[in-house]
Amino acid sequence: MVGGAPRDKFRAVWLVFFILGLGTLLPWNFFMTATVYFTGRLRESRSNGTAEGAESVRGVLEAKFNNVMTLCAMLPLLLFTCLNSFLHSRVPERVRVAGSLAFILAVFLLTAVLVKVSLEPAPFFAVTAVSVVVINSFGAVLQGSLFGMAGTFPAAYTAPIMSGQGLAGTFAALAMICALASGSEVEESSFGYFISACVVILASLASYAVLPKLEFFQFYHEKKEECDDVQVKLSRPESAEEKEEGSKGRGHVSVVSVFKKIWVLAACVCTTFTITIGVFPAVAADTKSTRAAGGTWGGFFQKRRRRRAPLWPSSCLWVWLRARRFPLSSELSFE
Repeated sequence: MVGGAPRDKFRAVWLVFFILGLGTLLPWNFFMTATVYFTGRLRESRSNGTAEGAESVRGVLEAKFNNVMTLCAMLPLLLFTCLNSFLHSRVPERVRVAGSLAFILAVFLLTAVLVKVSLEPAPFFAVTAVSVVVINSFGAVLQGSLFGMAGTFPAAYTAPIMSGQGLAGTFAALAMICALASGSEVEESSFGYFISACVVILASLASYAVLPKLEFFQFYHEKKEECDDVQVKLSRPESAEEKEEGSKGRGHVSVVSVFKKIWVLAACVCTTFTITIGVFPAVAADTKSTRAAGGTWGGFFQKRRRRRAPLWPSSCLWVWLRARRFPLSSELSFE
């Protein structure tokens, strides 16, 4: 911790980061937990007016739902994760964090309302796909901004964000198991998921609004503003005068030198996502139990298997990638 830094009273900043980490992934985890609801609505709409024996036949939209959802989630996530490296210098941090939470909240409010509204398969499929794109686009901006903000604090303040993200997956899984055990209808449990996500997002917005008023946050935020003039210049080469000035003052952080320090972690993350995204949902979504088929546990297994692969590896990579914004003499350590 920097000398002269105030004490984090009641661990308030740590708690706010934890809530923000929870708000980053819990809404999306709830959305994915309700996959059975989405496919169920497509199946029910498809079976209306047909023979009873046709109820078990998967419609075209239902069969494509998992794959389309994966594409609509991963492509915007990748695109906006890359764009966020350039947005941080053009869009204020407060706008990126609060704006992303607000857009995600609006999407979940709309999704909750649609639970009570009857729609044809095609419009419902289109609205859901657009919702997935919006959630993951702003989710990428939100996650990158949070880790960039946490990078200005001592290393211990990155942990609460990742802990909140870890709890998000656990909480969503427990909520789904409780809903199944209680025998709730799919629509009712899904409506509860979406409303719970809205509550968590509102709590995240309220926590973020309180953050600038905390003395501990103000101290490190001012330090970050002092370091903002040290940027990695990706768009143009340095002139001779800039190089001379840089050699006299603080040096620029090289992206290449940072990548040399993180290449092992980056390779692990790339390998993890290649495997998990390749397996889910193409393989995992259609996996069935050979022992629990037709039994009570079969219902739990068929719904639990649709959970998506966790996003925590990307959080590890973000901690290192966002570190390139700050000089090596700062609180961040690359060792």
